[in-house]
Formats: sequence, C-alpha cells, structure tokens
Amino acid sequence: MPEPGRRVAVITGASAGVGRATARLFAQRGWDVGLLARGADGLEAARREAEVLGARAIAVSVDVADAAAVEAAASRIEDALGPIDCWINNAMVTVFSPVKDLRPREIERVTQVTYLGSVHGTLAALKRMLPRDRGVIVQVGSALAYRSIPLQAAYCGAKHAVQGFLESLRCELLHDHSRVRVTMVQLPALNTPQFGWVRNKLARRPQPVPPIYQPEVAARAILWAAEHPKREYNVGYMTTAAIVRGPRAPGLVDRYLARTGYAAQQTSEPVDPRQADNLFEPVLGDHGAHGAFDDRSHRGSLYGWWSRHKAAALAGATVIGLLVRAGADRRVRGRLSRWARSRGFRRLAGR
Repeated sequence: MPEPGRRVAVITGASAGVGRATARLFAQRGWDVGLLARGADGLEAARREAEVLGARAIAVSVDVADAAAVEAAASRIEDALGPIDCWINNAMVTVFSPVKDLRPREIERVTQVTYLGSVHGTLAALKRMLPRDRGVIVQVGSALAYRSIPLQAAYCGAKHAVQGFLESLRCELLHDHSRVRVTMVQLPALNTPQFGWVRNKLARRPQPVPPIYQPEVAARAILWAAEHPKREYNVGYMTTAAIVRGPRAPGLVDRYLARTGYAAQQTSEPVDPRQADNLFEPVLGDHGAHGAFDDRSHRGSLYGWWSRHKAAALAGATVIGLLVRAGADRRVRGRLSRWARSRGFRRLAGR
C-alpha cells in the first residue's frame, strides 16, 4: 500500500549498470523505487538490494519498447508505492558496427529501446505528473547526444533524437507554466556490463573510450538531478568538451575521430563468437553494476562535482575573498560569517 510522505522513483534499465547503481543510491537516500528492465535475474537482485537498504521496491519485467507495457508498469507501481515523483529514463541498447554492416532490423531495435523507450517512459510520467503539477523526469543522456562517433551510429542517432524530443517538451512545459521539470544528465564513458553483452560486429572486444568512470559516478549525478532539477548536467570533463567544443570545429573533430575512434573503442582481445548479446533478448544472469574495467575506472569526477555544486563553490570563494579583504576588521568578518550561515546563502548555494 502507498505510504504517505515517501518519495517514489521509477528507474528503467534497473537490472544492471547505471540503472542498478542508481537504484541502490536512491534506496540509500530514502526513496522507494519502481524498477523496470527485461532481465528477470538482475531485476530481482536489484529489488532485494533496495529492500535491504530500507526502501520499498517493486520490480516489473518490461521491454520499454512496448508503450502499453510501460504504461501498465507505471500504474502497477503507483498502486503499490504511491504517486511517482521522479521517472528516470535509462534503458538502452546499442550495436558496435560500421554503418555499412548494420541491418535495418538492428537500427530499428536500437531506436525502439534507446529513443522510443525514453519517449514511452516520458509519456507515462507526464500522464501522472501533469495533473498533479509536480514531478521530475530525468533523462540519462550522453555526450553522444551532441557529438556522434564512429561505430555506434544507431545509438548516436537515438540519443540525438532523445535530445531533440526533450527540448520540445521543455518548451511546452514552460509555455504551460507547469511545475513538472525535465532534466538531462549527459554521461561520459562508464564501466558497465554492456560491453560484455553488446552486439558487436568488430574484430575485437568493445570497450568504453577512456577516461572511464564507475557507474556510481553517474548514479550520484542522477540523484542530484532528481533532487535539484535544472536543464542539464554534464559528468566528466570530456563530456563537456564534446558538447561545447565539438561544434566549433566539426570537420577537425570528424578527422580526429576517423583516426582514433576505431582503436579507442576496442581492446586487444579477439571477439568470442559464442558471446550472447542483449539486443533482442536479455542475457541470462545477474550482471550487477560494474563491467570488466574496474582497474581503469575513476570512482569520482571533479568536473561532475563542479557541475552540481558550482553555485556553492563560487559563493564560498566569494566569502573567503571578502574575509581576506576584510583583514583585521572583526565586525566585517562577523557579518560575513553570519551571512555564510544564513538561509539566504544556503539557498544561493543550492543546499
């Protein structure tokens, strides 16, 4: 039964990777969670983890490419946990392949899950949030929503489509003076299990393009976006570089990626022809949050912290500068110190 006062988040793609890490963190922070994914083993493990951490959790096996199934899952979650406060679109699939080797069915499937899956989740969330005039939709994005790279054309196209869809929605919410918020978290390369189960048509095993971050880095940014929604958050310096600098010299970036993009996305290990992929069906088993690159992955992102806390950092720097300038004037220092502890400063700092 719904419990008054509890916040409820729905997380798609919750069985592994970023979704799994996000489910754990939301549960730790006192949210109840509705978990959506295809893989039953990972989904059930995620539900148990959330409950151990003190959350109420419901797991629904669903393919986000099926709009009716997503809508039914949203109703089931609200019946069990209460009104949905935050919907996190995270589910995705991809194919590592040159465009010339892609098949129409593969491109269609990546689009159905990565783009239309986010659309279906957003529509289900809006149906419930708009009448209440509250709620946050968090779209898990990527630097590839702005700057495409070779060998992932289907995924890059889907992420571009998500970005365009949400920009239209954001304008409409502003027009309607709605208090429903939409925020997008643009992620860098992450150490998730997808590189062990992705459909791969390359000669060698795929890998995330360094620098690589642990999925918990993404989870912290997603939680922050849910609780402090703004237009967009970038995680990792290279994400911002791709988004901001890429459009300034697109031809130069094209040539750079043509030279480096193939090798950067492959390890030295040959492909295992027996490896199952998750494009059309989930891979059996519980795969957890981490992939095979723990020894090369960063546990934190200074730039990600800055994107979340820059207001506080700038305000703090201002106070320190004023204190230094105040010198020995104890009265001035006292006033500045009291201001730093005041509600107005905390509001400015986003605390």
